[in-house]
Amino acid sequence: MPSSESSELLVKRVEGDMTVHRAAGLKAALCGALDASAGLGLDLSGVTDFDTAGLQILLLLNNQAQAGGKTLRLDSLSAPVNEIFELFHLGRHFPAVSGRARAPVRQQRRAADMDQSLKSFVLESRERLADMETALLQVEQAPARGDLVNAIFRAAHTIKGSAGLFGLDHIVAFTHMLESVVDQVREGRMDITNRLVILMLSCSDHIGTLICEIEAGRFTASEDVTTRANSLIEQLRRFLISGAPANAADGASTARWHISLDFGADVLRHGMDPLLFIRYMTRLGRIVDVAIVPGQLPSHDEMDPETCYLGFGIVFESTASREKIESVFELVRDDCVLNIVKHDGQAPAERRGGANAAPALQADAAAAAKAAVSAIGTASVRVEADKLDHLINLVGELITACANVDLMAQRVQDPDLRESTSVLSGLVEEMRDSALQLRMVKIEGTFNRFQRVVFDVSRELDKDIRLVISGEETELDKTVVEKLADPLMHLVRNAIAHGIEAAHVRTQRGKPAQGTLRLNAFHDSGSIVIEVSDDGGGLKADRIFAKAVECGLIDAKRVMSVNEIHNLIFEPGISTAEQITNLSGRGVGMDVVKRNIMAMRGSIGLSSVEHEGTTVSIRLPLTLAIIDGFQVAVGGNVFVIPLDAIEECIEYAEQEGGDYLNLRGEILPFVRIRDFFRIDGRASSRESIVVVKHAGQRTGLVVDTLLGEFQMVIKPLGKMFNPVKCISGSSIMGSGEVALIVDVASLCEQIVSRQTHPVSV
Repeated sequence: MPSSESSELLVKRVEGDMTVHRAAGLKAALCGALDASAGLGLDLSGVTDFDTAGLQILLLLNNQAQAGGKTLRLDSLSAPVNEIFELFHLGRHFPAVSGRARAPVRQQRRAADMDQSLKSFVLESRERLADMETALLQVEQAPARGDLVNAIFRAAHTIKGSAGLFGLDHIVAFTHMLESVVDQVREGRMDITNRLVILMLSCSDHIGTLICEIEAGRFTASEDVTTRANSLIEQLRRFLISGAPANAADGASTARWHISLDFGADVLRHGMDPLLFIRYMTRLGRIVDVAIVPGQLPSHDEMDPETCYLGFGIVFESTASREKIESVFELVRDDCVLNIVKHDGQAPAERRGGANAAPALQADAAAAAKAAVSAIGTASVRVEADKLDHLINLVGELITACANVDLMAQRVQDPDLRESTSVLSGLVEEMRDSALQLRMVKIEGTFNRFQRVVFDVSRELDKDIRLVISGEETELDKTVVEKLADPLMHLVRNAIAHGIEAAHVRTQRGKPAQGTLRLNAFHDSGSIVIEVSDDGGGLKADRIFAKAVECGLIDAKRVMSVNEIHNLIFEPGISTAEQITNLSGRGVGMDVVKRNIMAMRGSIGLSSVEHEGTTVSIRLPLTLAIIDGFQVAVGGNVFVIPLDAIEECIEYAEQEGGDYLNLRGEILPFVRIRDFFRIDGRASSRESIVVVKHAGQRTGLVVDTLLGEFQMVIKPLGKMFNPVKCISGSSIMGSGEVALIVDVASLCEQIVSRQTHPVSV
């Protein structure tokens, strides 16, 4: 920041950004310079970007100069600074201003410099697109369409307004056309038909493509994207031909609005610049005057340069409705207090003097400031997923370290130390639960995306299918949700393609012509269960059996139950489709589903009744990071059994009956862990049975020693251990030794199916 002496003024040239990113350094340097001189002259010709934080610094310097009887002069305003000075009539705050910018020069954004506000735009736009798609898929069959149509309109309008803030004119133009069509539907001038819904879904997809382009740093649409946009715009225009003009506001009378805005303290930290939103209002009408309310601006010693202190009072003339004006501030509604009052009577043609309007506007904004604290105090905070993952990893390491301390306390046998470690373990457990809760998300978002899948695939196959969703409020770890999407996609597409019959077939069988596909989720015994069910034709056991014999998977003379035959569908190469389509029929899919589910320490089951339907049940752990485990020892090896799978532990007594035990009148199958994993050595003289339960089936695990409950951090085994069955991972104990985590689901399947052959590890 170069400086020079001129007529007793210390002249400083500011170059680059005057934004929140540099606010701390600029505030310290400029306030210090003003303190050390008789006056300060600022050469702002080199300022390339200017936001609310930069404006606050100038207002702070002005207050500091007035309080100290010093001079503050602003020289050679660059285009970005001059634009704000003209729009906000800042001459009344800074009388000593000379040299305005000659030509407006707009700074170009680069992908590498995509700031936080643009990232927020991308994220918010995707959320609005998801809302739009959900509403479009429901609007045709909804008895009352008003709320859904309004939701579609709000989504389009919000995206258009936000895109306008960043100068993304191609997105603005496209969404404006879509918005115009939806507005005709809202006004009752156009009926929403299946053809229109399909077109709007295509438009939603195209906006999603444009958003992806922006995220990738491409701010100008390619030729292919432009061609696609023009085609969709032309189709939208055809719908408007028979309706009212696209701009319903054309010809409406101009109204004058008094608007007071008070932004929250953290709005700048959230990547939002209040000046951008006010500047965007010029697209809807004419800003007559803007009064800045700097009454809450602290002294330079107390000011946090990244905190927003300003309020704004605006006189605005527009034909736009109150709803449209409010939508300008949609992205920052949680970070501001907004008050819009329509002035009585027709707005005068001549511009009212800014000086006369300022006091009233300042009063409006100051009054709104009192309510801002409570409104913004409840705002949520977005946290990057990588930061949450890092936190979970640190908590995991803390659990391991805590286990080590607890082990040493047991060896020392110091009562005070053991008491302290007990308290520490309790706090770590609470921290673990809190950290895991941060990563818990509702499965609603995953389920809702299949509304579109069902809509598109059923249309492609000429089937009438409705999707019924329940249990969408069920929460599970975000990492589980991310890995669950692909298996569910396979199951949903299979249910549509193979499960649910064509309408004429269903009618012949006495069923409703419309088929039903259900997605359900619920918690059960510390796990989450997800069900994909349909009311279709069910599985044909004889066809599956014949296909398995043809593929060489089983012997033709083998005797199997119906359920065992049904589960052959998860074997590679099994497909009962009569013909291969672009959806299915190649025998690839269900085996991949099972493999992916097993990789998440989960299990998958299937039940089907011919001509009635099929239900596929997926059982998954709530988290893949940390578990409460019960340690057992077999020989010199330590195994961990997930605590939520354990019902009880009993002493084992040798008795007749082979691998079955009479447990209070019920038959309990069991397996010796020593024999199952081929562990050398002799069994303990006093063995125990750990009774576990999975999917309603109780089984027993015979072990040498019970070691107790511990929190365990799950570590993957690595690719070289992929062939190992019935082990889902490992964990590091406090002693530094490795404990293997038992895959209860796989082990129970082995026991129940009487497959007691040893497994080589």
